[in-house]
Amino acid sequence: MRALLMYPDRDFDPHQLLWDVMYPHRQVDQLQQLPPHERALIQDLELDTLLHAMAGDDKFLFDVARKALLSGLRNDVDTILYRQEIVKDCLKNPAAVRELYDLTVETIEGTRNHQWGISSHFPSSMLYSSIDLLESVSGMLRKLRDIAEKEAGRFESEAFTTLFAVLQKELGDEYLARIQNHLTELKFRKGVLLSTELGEYNESTNYVLRQSRDKEPNWLQRILGKRPPGYTFHLAERDQAGAEILSNMRQRGISRVAIALAQSADHVLSFFKMLRTELAFYVGCMNLHARLAGKEEPVCFPTPTPAGERKHRFSGLYDVCLSLHVEPKLVGNAADADGKSLTIVTGANQGGKSSFLRSLGLAQLMMQCGMFVGAEAFEAELCPALFTHYKREEDATMKSGKFDEELARMSEIIDHIAPNSILLFNESFAATNEREGSEIARQIVCALLEKRVKIFYVTHLYEFASRFFDRKTEDALFLRAERKADGTRTFRLLEGEPLETAYGEDLYRQILDVNGQFQDRQPNGPSSATTG
Repeated sequence: MRALLMYPDRDFDPHQLLWDVMYPHRQVDQLQQLPPHERALIQDLELDTLLHAMAGDDKFLFDVARKALLSGLRNDVDTILYRQEIVKDCLKNPAAVRELYDLTVETIEGTRNHQWGISSHFPSSMLYSSIDLLESVSGMLRKLRDIAEKEAGRFESEAFTTLFAVLQKELGDEYLARIQNHLTELKFRKGVLLSTELGEYNESTNYVLRQSRDKEPNWLQRILGKRPPGYTFHLAERDQAGAEILSNMRQRGISRVAIALAQSADHVLSFFKMLRTELAFYVGCMNLHARLAGKEEPVCFPTPTPAGERKHRFSGLYDVCLSLHVEPKLVGNAADADGKSLTIVTGANQGGKSSFLRSLGLAQLMMQCGMFVGAEAFEAELCPALFTHYKREEDATMKSGKFDEELARMSEIIDHIAPNSILLFNESFAATNEREGSEIARQIVCALLEKRVKIFYVTHLYEFASRFFDRKTEDALFLRAERKADGTRTFRLLEGEPLETAYGEDLYRQILDVNGQFQDRQPNGPSSATTG
């Protein structure tokens, strides 16, 4: 049996390395570590916040959620829609899904003491450990079947419907009883019945385990019935050599059965482990949904489209990670970037630009792994890879300046980026002067657009933004953080021409009073709590 809760035709491998996810065209040894860019993506999009909301303190849930989120960049539209239906089922039946998950955890934890003997080199140890494990698991299989019978009518997704139907069909009472009978017989309480042949040099060969009689014959059958010829011999009490020979014959006779039973035990346990792994992703989805619902934040199931269609439109889009950190409900943004390959975001400082950029990256990852997203509506094309190029704070360990470090990271991204990938720039190349930074940014963006890379760029480089705006190209969208006349930030992004100022004087007035004295401001005040 297979769970098939992540893909319609294969299992989800939680131990896969993610190098081929971030750099799909690069061949690497499977023993290599995860790619450096994965860490940058986690840092820039604050994915740890999202993953902790999904997993809490559960390391297993955290690991599964992390790998599912990042490996989702390989999913196609059908896989995403397949998972969306499962998530919807889970949100409608959370108690049943958690009961299933808890049962898998209980099963796996309860069999840990039985697993050590399965890997033994001694057939007898392998056999009896397998029997113990299967007897322990058979009761859990019955419970799993009972849950399927009880809950099947409440689930509508193809995955759960198929899984419950298979469990009810394959785990009937007759089948489970037959398993128990076989396990009882394999304990050999009446001894082991073997046959063998004489081989070269009169050595025994071709050992075959024979099935013992189901019932002992009664006295009349023993007198009148025909019995095969048999011979009996007894060992002396201190005949250690003879005992070792008989023990060796027994081990050789049951070895095939022991191996087959160990494989069966491993198969059944592997099913529970895979079911636990795949359910873990959906338990994480339910945990995150509960957190967002508690704040009355909107979520929706996005509409994915194939890569290359240049679809990107949304409404009520917000930064899920920021929402998990602050009390107030966040302001959502709307935009229609269909047909656009370049989106440039400018405007006032602390106007919500970085949060908006992060919300785009989070929504893309959440959509492609089959989750809901933090928005009222969201439609976007798939991307084969997602990259971030954010400014970094000064690092005392740097061997070169910030600008050199920015160029080095950009070079690494360009070495691995593919057509239809998405690249998020946040204040990139601002470590040098306005003219130089604008020209470098322009040349890099133009080269990436020629390679059909989709770009979202948050910047204060007016010369860079205005040069693209003046070109009046149809494949570019320009958004600007809204600022009211009195300096108030609405944290909304509207279509608009880039302005030459970022209104830094507003920040100056917030920090200093009219007499030039520092104001007593809370470090986590409303402005810092609602911007990125």
